[in-house]
Amino acid sequence: MQFGAVLKKMRKGAGFSQEDMAERLHMSRSNVSRLESNKLELKAADLINWCKQTQAHDLLIAFIYNTDAVSAVQQLSQLITGTVLRFGGLI
Repeated sequence: MQFGAVLKKMRKGAGFSQEDMAERLHMSRSNVSRLESNKLELKAADLINWCKQTQAHDLLIAFIYNTDAVSAVQQLSQLITGTVLRFGGLI
């Protein structure tokens, strides 16, 4: 799975330069560039930290489920609503 374009979109959406992102992730700017161009293997810990720093979890979910962010949020909302209704509301 190629995450580079999604990582770049998340970073830019948060208003961060590659230098900003590198500082936040405690890595070099060249490694940020290499991750965004799929030239460096993305580790799970880096992906989680990237999502935390950019607050763009919706884009990651949309990418994983191969859909747009709005559809992914709607699907998750329907799943949560269905689960709550099935169990008779919140405890």
